[in-house]
Amino acid sequence: MPKGFFVTGTDTNLGKTVVSATLCAALDATYWKPIQTGTREGADRVTVMRIAERPRARTIPEVYKFAPAVSPHLAARLAGVRIDLRKIDPPRIDESEMLIAEGAGGVLVPINEKQLMIDLMVRLKLPVLLVARTTLGTINHTLLSLAVLRSARLDVHGVIMVGKPNADNRKAIERYGKVKVFGVLPRLAKLNRRALVKAFRANFKQSDFVL
Repeated sequence: MPKGFFVTGTDTNLGKTVVSATLCAALDATYWKPIQTGTREGADRVTVMRIAERPRARTIPEVYKFAPAVSPHLAARLAGVRIDLRKIDPPRIDESEMLIAEGAGGVLVPINEKQLMIDLMVRLKLPVLLVARTTLGTINHTLLSLAVLRSARLDVHGVIMVGKPNADNRKAIERYGKVKVFGVLPRLAKLNRRALVKAFRANFKQSDFVL
């Protein structure tokens, strides 16, 4: 089993891929998104290679990928495919490398008629990093996601927030969620490796991501 993190979120389109790219750039990690939908608009693997300047060899091909930007279970059904978790095994990478695995959507996104994204997390057994917004509504969404992750006995490593800093929301999540918020990644005007690494160093501690 490789060392690394599974990056999930409280919602979709909140910045999981930029967070994943930031971690890949700052921690020199390998990127993997096992299930990808929305390839019609572009694959997240390609985005991470571009903005984090990861060579193709330091990214892992998707196990399942679908063109429509919809939930995995629906995208698979439209393609006449069933997503089978037994076909998604941790990639073989060098022991010295760290893996950043990114989920599709949130914790309870369906992937087939019976299983959810959280079932993939349980299968991969990676510590979880939960990405959350800083804006109104984030406390409820984050606490609900934390409760579900813990009910599955997953190792919740911590929370990363995205957006304009909100000290009250951050404190509430830490207090009521009994979790550490590692930092807040701002919305970046430029998305390239230099900007990602600079943002990581300004807003996070590398020691929080040591396993």
